[in-house]
Amino acid sequence: MHLPVWRFGKPYESLERDTLVHFLTGEPVAEVSRVGGAIVGRDLQKAAQARRALLAIDPEEIVERLQTAGNLYANGTVTVGDTKQSPDDFVKQQSATTGLPESLCRANMQKNMFVLSSMDRILDALSRGLDTTILWRGYGAEHRGVTVSYQAQSPVLGLVLPSNSPGVHTLWLPVIALGVGLVMKPGSQEPWTPYRMAAAMVEAGIPAEAIGLYPGTTDVGASILAGCRRSMIFGSAKTVDQYRGNPGVQVHGPGFSKIILGDDCVDDWPRYLDTICESVAINSGRGCINASAVYASRHTQAIAAAIAERLGPIEVKPPDDPEAKLAAFTIPGAAKAIWQQIEGGLKAPGVTHATAPYGDRLVEGERCGWLRPTVVHCASPEPDIAKAEYMFPFVSVVECSQERVLDCIGPTLVCTAITGDPAFTAR
Repeated sequence: MHLPVWRFGKPYESLERDTLVHFLTGEPVAEVSRVGGAIVGRDLQKAAQARRALLAIDPEEIVERLQTAGNLYANGTVTVGDTKQSPDDFVKQQSATTGLPESLCRANMQKNMFVLSSMDRILDALSRGLDTTILWRGYGAEHRGVTVSYQAQSPVLGLVLPSNSPGVHTLWLPVIALGVGLVMKPGSQEPWTPYRMAAAMVEAGIPAEAIGLYPGTTDVGASILAGCRRSMIFGSAKTVDQYRGNPGVQVHGPGFSKIILGDDCVDDWPRYLDTICESVAINSGRGCINASAVYASRHTQAIAAAIAERLGPIEVKPPDDPEAKLAAFTIPGAAKAIWQQIEGGLKAPGVTHATAPYGDRLVEGERCGWLRPTVVHCASPEPDIAKAEYMFPFVSVVECSQERVLDCIGPTLVCTAITGDPAFTAR
């Protein structure tokens, strides 16, 4: 199977290609054409054509075509590269190169389909009921009779996509419905979602010239960010710092998401155990919205023990096992390096490894590794491991007074505060 570069809808087969292999066996799965940043920069000179192609179609028709694309993406057989790809083919190929269990690949497919099939309602929510023709004309009257103007800041949205979590693709799916094209650098191990999504959109009637797919090395990402007036990138905390303060780049980095049990609810903590465990472990803990810490003023040792009892026994299973819940680290040595870092953090005063009774956390294979769910207890917020986040089900349960908690939790993408205290909620 070969995935060509898609230069605003025109397939381009490069002499330079990367081979994607199965994370367990090393067998080839696909070849992907590769380009350099210079080609991206050249093509972006024609980016305005992407928006013009979309504006030539009625906005309501665009939404209907996206809804059709969602059904094709999740349930149809579409042409991806030079091959007909069924949903089962997609799931197996995505799992083979990313290390995700097939069950999680299917779940992410359903999530993407839900967004596309609900595009009319999503667009209504994003625009607060704005008449979508205003986005096409650039001006018009709101439902209250007030004249408004909306001008596209860029004809395309540039995207530097990740390899580790297919679930993030829901963030860019509404862009076409806003009359803006897409220029994407697919993740090196996960080109499957953007390629299949683009194929489904084009088959549903979205203009091919509104979409660009540019696999390549880091200079491709740099060219997209430099050449698109608005772009989105996924990366590490270092990436976040690099683009902090740049209004043209929306950065999605680590979430450091937390759960806080308020003093008025913490004594009933067993009621919330299901929510806590799901927040930690869903999607193999790879999402930025997965909880990486639980803060409470008391009962923290019991909470950590209960989470460990629930998640600690989870074992590594083959990717095609319907019960598989853990994704592999496909880069050789990555899982071991992460575990060594965690072991160093466990030596800090006041830190206890709650999942130690449930066996080794590091599982090494010939070509990859896994980390089983890990729960640590911190007697205070001071240890470094209390602030850690990893790409697997990992959580620190931290003892901290309610008075100090908001000063101690640090950056937090999602904060689930379980409390009915109005004063605490207001803070």
